[in-house]
Amino acid sequence: MTVHHSRLLLAAMASSTILTAPSVADAQRTDGDTLQEILVVGARPVTTATDNEVNPARVARADTAALVAGVPGGALINNGALSGQVQFRGMMGARVAVSIDGQRFGSGGPNLMDPPLQYAPLPLVASLEISRSVGSVSDGPGLAGRVNASFKKVGFTDSANMDFSGSLSASVRSADESVATGGVVGAASDTWRVQVLGSYEDGSNLRSARGDIAGTFYERSVGGAGFGWRSEDGKHELGFDYRHQKVGETGNPPFAMDIEFFNGDFVRGTYIGRYDGLMVEANVAYADIDHAMTNYASRPAPMMATMYRRSVAAAETWTADLTLSKTLGAGTLSLGGDYENASHDMTITNPNNDAFFIGAFPDIEMERIGGFAEWRYEEAGSGYEVGLRYDHYQSTAGNATVGSAVPAMPGMLAMAFNGGDRTMTHDLVDAVFQGWYKMSDTSTLRATLARKNRAPGYVEQFGWLPISASGGLADGNTYVGDRTLKAETTLIAELGVDYASGGFYMRPTAFYRKVDDYIQGVPFDDTPGVSDTVVEMISAMNGDTTPLRFANVDATLYGLDVDLGMAVSDSWHIDATFSYVRAERDDTDDNLYRIAPARGVVGLTYEGGAWYVTAASRMVAKQKKVSATNDEAATDGYVLVDLYAGWWVNERVNLTAGVENLFDRFYEDHLAGYNRIAESDVALGDRLPGAGVNAFVRLEYSF
Repeated sequence: MTVHHSRLLLAAMASSTILTAPSVADAQRTDGDTLQEILVVGARPVTTATDNEVNPARVARADTAALVAGVPGGALINNGALSGQVQFRGMMGARVAVSIDGQRFGSGGPNLMDPPLQYAPLPLVASLEISRSVGSVSDGPGLAGRVNASFKKVGFTDSANMDFSGSLSASVRSADESVATGGVVGAASDTWRVQVLGSYEDGSNLRSARGDIAGTFYERSVGGAGFGWRSEDGKHELGFDYRHQKVGETGNPPFAMDIEFFNGDFVRGTYIGRYDGLMVEANVAYADIDHAMTNYASRPAPMMATMYRRSVAAAETWTADLTLSKTLGAGTLSLGGDYENASHDMTITNPNNDAFFIGAFPDIEMERIGGFAEWRYEEAGSGYEVGLRYDHYQSTAGNATVGSAVPAMPGMLAMAFNGGDRTMTHDLVDAVFQGWYKMSDTSTLRATLARKNRAPGYVEQFGWLPISASGGLADGNTYVGDRTLKAETTLIAELGVDYASGGFYMRPTAFYRKVDDYIQGVPFDDTPGVSDTVVEMISAMNGDTTPLRFANVDATLYGLDVDLGMAVSDSWHIDATFSYVRAERDDTDDNLYRIAPARGVVGLTYEGGAWYVTAASRMVAKQKKVSATNDEAATDGYVLVDLYAGWWVNERVNLTAGVENLFDRFYEDHLAGYNRIAESDVALGDRLPGAGVNAFVRLEYSF
């Protein structure tokens, strides 16, 4: 089986929060994206330093986003078993560009219960391509980092005959008594390939060191197919892929509701053409997601029938892009354009009363048209990349509706919303410079200067009713939007060095980000706690006397992250990572919400040819610099010990296993939300704890 991905710049292995670091050869490498890593799931480690050295991604959780947390500067926003978001250097959610097999699409609901990586089940993932820097303008818009999950594929062969191949895996985990199985099988020749893929996962409630965490169960299944054609001269390729994903009843303890279902259909067509030095890449994709969530089916139901809630939502996304690349001497010029159109709709209902319904996000349409120019030059190990990008955004909303059984005050807000302007536009320009200079055979200097932008999301703009929908913040507050929001603009500076010599390597990077018009929840008015407006009265009836509204503020983020390591002998090596970010508001004496504390990992590995053993320690500092605006609670630090092992039985079979939190220590993950489910071993309002001792085993068979 052939797995397709771009050049490997960093060999990494990851558990929920752990990575080992690159080989000496990889640490010396640079590229246009100066901090790109690729985590390869199930790859066999090698002991020689080569450009293609890879170590296995250790699958200790169901959520693919957990693997990203092991990258220096990366962290996991843990909103549920399948609802984790990626954070890079203090920025999360829509500020991080995440795609699945190159396809970007809108979330199925306004609370981001289905962040993009929910649609990349680990049994189907071949690799994660990660940029913890700003990324290139050709990657599309995004303020902080980029992640692309690539699925396993049956690739073209060198033979005219059709050869069968595939990759299948199965794993079990003890902390949630979960099982996961799946893979891809198919046949290919030098001109045709065809494949089918599928996966199934099921998990019970997660156990912490002090008991069960209610509402952390999950169920997910995927099925799909794809085919491809390549011309005999290799100059033209066509591809088509389809998959359907269903998430069944799945708990979300940080939210006011749990997932009843997500049903998603994804279609993507691709073309690659080579014309006398001109490379043409084109993609067209479509995603259709239906979603329902309830506050009664998967958690203790409200005592009163009038308080039952079921919300139904839908999202459709069309995307298209075209890139032309031409090599000119030692440089490459790329020109391209892309288009994205996403529609969203969400209605709140009471299953006991057909006359109770509220069109909270009615007929939203988010459209973007963009274009870019990018020049990349490299010679003798030094080079630079410079790019410009322009994007035009238009956002529109339909008329808000309320049923006859809804009290009068929401109807008043709906009338005010419908009477206002519901079409917003933004014109944004991004600029990126990334440079790298080879100072010696052992050292390379890296630098980045960039101006990046983000247009407001539909929840931030069109949230007319004070409810807990917040685009995934999960802080327990109710929010309303603001249609006059400005786009976020970030000025970015990064400086780092890659050093590798005599079996030792180190890659420190310092970064600084100044964000104008950062979109943040602030008190609804100047008298928080006093219900003297319709918004505050409705919010108070829903249990929150201090609602927030999305507003533009100013913020600064800065910090340092590093990976380093040393070969002790031919078989023993020590690897470590460290990450620190400080994020504060400039307009008031407060901190940004949900920022990862300082953290580090140290691992000692013994490689015995076809097998290895790793002992690792995760160290997380206390986080006292919290957001008063979001009522964020501080957390203490902790240290955990993990053990991992792997055995490559032969070229087709490999076995990996491990035990995380070996001593079953209780700890609170600062980036987890607060419990909102009664009858749990976690008290209502307490921060959700991390998993207790967790043993896992994964078997993979490739042919």
